[in-house]
Amino acid sequence: MCGGNEQTEAFLRLVTVERGILLSGVTLDHVSKQFGNVKGVEDVDIAIQSGEFFTFLGPSGCGKTTTLRMIAGFYYPSTGRIHFGSEDVTNLPPNKRNTGMVFQNYALFPHMTVFENIAFGLQVRRMARSEIKERVERVQRLVRLEGLGQRRIDQLSGGQQQRVALARALVIEPRILLLDEPLSNLDAKLREETRFEIKRLQSELGITTIYVTHDQAEAMSMSDRIMVMQGGQVQQIGTPEEIYHRPLNRFVASFIGETNLWEGVVTSISGAEATIRIAPELELRALIKNASSRCRLQSGEKTAISIRPEAIVEVSEGAEARDNVVFGTITVAEFTGASVQYVTAVGTNLLRSMLISQGSRVKQHGERIALHIPKESIYFVG
Repeated sequence: MCGGNEQTEAFLRLVTVERGILLSGVTLDHVSKQFGNVKGVEDVDIAIQSGEFFTFLGPSGCGKTTTLRMIAGFYYPSTGRIHFGSEDVTNLPPNKRNTGMVFQNYALFPHMTVFENIAFGLQVRRMARSEIKERVERVQRLVRLEGLGQRRIDQLSGGQQQRVALARALVIEPRILLLDEPLSNLDAKLREETRFEIKRLQSELGITTIYVTHDQAEAMSMSDRIMVMQGGQVQQIGTPEEIYHRPLNRFVASFIGETNLWEGVVTSISGAEATIRIAPELELRALIKNASSRCRLQSGEKTAISIRPEAIVEVSEGAEARDNVVFGTITVAEFTGASVQYVTAVGTNLLRSMLISQGSRVKQHGERIALHIPKESIYFVG
């Protein structure tokens, strides 16, 4: 961003010194929300660190926006407490919490200019005109809206409108920045560009940010940590790497990226390895340490395993002696340039694989293929 370092330093000096406003973490202490007989959110217990980019991820109706709205103060919890730093804000109204929020539809005022939209929160706080002008111009530069202050909202592109909404949230110098599906109305290319800008801006300012999305790519690329939700309940909290490579259950494994979910029976446990029978003619060996905390492995017990397509390697037909080599018939072959994606029938099971394209011939439907599944890439998910 043009002049990014100077503007960022000035913004931080104003926030942390001149105003005495401290950026803070957020704690939800066993928070639940009931709507009549319907449970919206159940027992959310999380601690978001100061300066962290934390994402609520899940399908529609999973409770992520309800949780965000409780943090903002638009909903009050049915049970539990909410803290910003050491301050209990559970019963504070939204205007007393000093949060900045960017809504899915931006919620901009169409009859106002860009400058007036950004300045609205400062005017409500009855600040002096000179201070409002200084702050608005500073944040316009920060989000690259210089020279657009007198434009009407309907004269802006979708990306520019999104930046106006972000500027309006930042100009009040919030302790917490809340973003509810802010990129869902943008096209794919603009969404990717804006995603990068939001993350870079958040990193530069160091502001605690809570982001709601159903888009896995957004969550994985932007977040320090992710909370995966389903049915109003927290399924897993962790870094993008932990969520992707070590899912705690079948929902997380299937919701985050593509995976192969196979069911089987643990036939034996030897040292650090377990053997799983997937079918009478198919057994795989996996590392026990890759069992989730909710999965207790016992010989003779049923289990499920997750195998990511990119972990699978094609091998020669003469590799029968290697552990975890499976043979099958290709049912789908897709060449994407960078990779070749196969769906292979292995007995009665289907195995998705994504192999790096190295210039060799792409196998076609009906051809036989040998694939190696590394034991360290097999994860038990219950």
